[in-house]
Amino acid sequence: MGFLSSLLGVLGFGVGICGGLLLGFFLFIYREPDKVQDPIVRPLYELDTSALEDILLEIPKWVKNPDYDRVDWLNNIILKMWPYLNKAICVRIRSMAQPIFEEYIGKFHIEAIEFETLCLGNLPPTISGMKAYETNEQELVMEPTFRWAGNPNIILTVKLLFLRLTIQLVDLQIFAAPRITLKPFVPTFPCFASIGVSLMEKPHVDFGMKIMGGDIMAIPGLYHYVQETIKKQVASLYLWPRILELPILDASSVAAKKPVGILHVKVVRGMRLLKKDILGSSDPYVKLGFSGERLKPKRTSVKMNNLNPEWNEKFKLIVTDPQIEALELQVYDWDKVGGHDRIGMQLVPLKLLTPNETKEFTLDLVKNTNINDPQNKKRRGKLVVELTYVHFKTDSFRSNGNGNGFESKECEGSRSPDEGALGGAGLLLVMIQAAEDVEGKHHSNPYALIRFRGEKRKTKMIKKTRDPIWNEEFQFMLEEPPLHEKIYIEVLSKRTGIHLRSKESLGFVEINLRDVVHNGRLNQDHWRKENPINGYKGTDKLDHMAEAKPHVASRLLVAGDVVSCRPVAQRLIDPRG
Repeated sequence: MGFLSSLLGVLGFGVGICGGLLLGFFLFIYREPDKVQDPIVRPLYELDTSALEDILLEIPKWVKNPDYDRVDWLNNIILKMWPYLNKAICVRIRSMAQPIFEEYIGKFHIEAIEFETLCLGNLPPTISGMKAYETNEQELVMEPTFRWAGNPNIILTVKLLFLRLTIQLVDLQIFAAPRITLKPFVPTFPCFASIGVSLMEKPHVDFGMKIMGGDIMAIPGLYHYVQETIKKQVASLYLWPRILELPILDASSVAAKKPVGILHVKVVRGMRLLKKDILGSSDPYVKLGFSGERLKPKRTSVKMNNLNPEWNEKFKLIVTDPQIEALELQVYDWDKVGGHDRIGMQLVPLKLLTPNETKEFTLDLVKNTNINDPQNKKRRGKLVVELTYVHFKTDSFRSNGNGNGFESKECEGSRSPDEGALGGAGLLLVMIQAAEDVEGKHHSNPYALIRFRGEKRKTKMIKKTRDPIWNEEFQFMLEEPPLHEKIYIEVLSKRTGIHLRSKESLGFVEINLRDVVHNGRLNQDHWRKENPINGYKGTDKLDHMAEAKPHVASRLLVAGDVVSCRPVAQRLIDPRG
């Protein structure tokens, strides 16, 4: 009986296999497949509310917001470079994580922490849209929409005494909208000194975690708790206005030196100066400036036929680094014919000065700075000077609340009544950055002319352009805040060569400096609407020349104070209106 049942079972199994294969063959050959229907494509406006809400998060940013641009070209570059970016990023992660892991070794019986496997997978992140902001600062601001649904393989191994734990991160998804700022622009590759990153909204982070092969995210309530904790921690660190600064270049090597104070110099007298004229004594005068500075040095008046001249003349010099700068004083003998003979010179390092304290120096003149030169032992006379260094501080000038005036803070340290005037001295910095759409009737070689308190400064001329870029800074000394003054900036074009009409005005703007002192910024309402321009009343309809906007960045620095302002675009007034 047992043999018969076994035989029947084998025969049944064989017949069933053969019959099933034969039936499957005939169904595969002779059965007609169902027709595959094309998906229904419908525009967004035809979708109902529920369907639209389901796909709203998947719609690219450039579809929903016209300010965002498609960056398929950038996604293609990332796709091609991803295998190499993957390795480079993993190496960076290992190097950054190693010091963090070392802090926990020895604690909680942890013997070692290391990455067993670290790979970001073969699916690169995508950028569904990017928005770029136009600013007047030396910076580039971008807001990409970042999405990454990757398949990384990240396994972390933790050794605890005799136990070896493996933590695996799987199914990682990150959706973020960061703001990336590249600033400031510098003439050194990669042409920006740092990267600033901040999140404009809370990021979406989703992932699975396995410990010893078990998915701990399946524990009820843990998944939601971990997600909310990550969002709160990331938001507290990087959500705008908090910014993560990533330095790219050494700040000391690329940062432009800005004024930090003013050096007040009083050339008092000279004593027993060296006689340079054969038939007379000497006609001395003094040149003063900072050593190594390219600016034209300041000079005193000439005292004719005098070896013990009394000058008592005052000067102000702009200081950018008091720790390394030195005042260079050179005494010359003035001659009508030929070059002037140098009587002697001397250097005074600014680090010898105490801020806001006047110090008198009696300097022995030498031929040059070479201490081994035997001619420096020759007597050339003495020069007496008084020096006072005043350092800039912030928030010096502010409205006193009643609108009748302004008050100034005291500088650090004591000041005598004679030094009170020094604290009110200051500096006005004006940077002419660029102009847009300037064009003259006869030629377009624009340059900018600045007029302030009788002084004139001008930028370089740029030939044959309607959109010149200057980025030139000009400095004006101040004795007091310019509360009731204006600065006049005019854009002109100069014809190259010799012609009858060599200059042509392309437009101008007047800026009220009271706003710079009052608010630390320029008044943005400088449109001069009362003037007819090119046949129109107001400035709502202007031709290309009248719409030229020089980007003017100004800031007022006062002794003991720095008052800065944001650059704003000013519209030029057409002089032909």
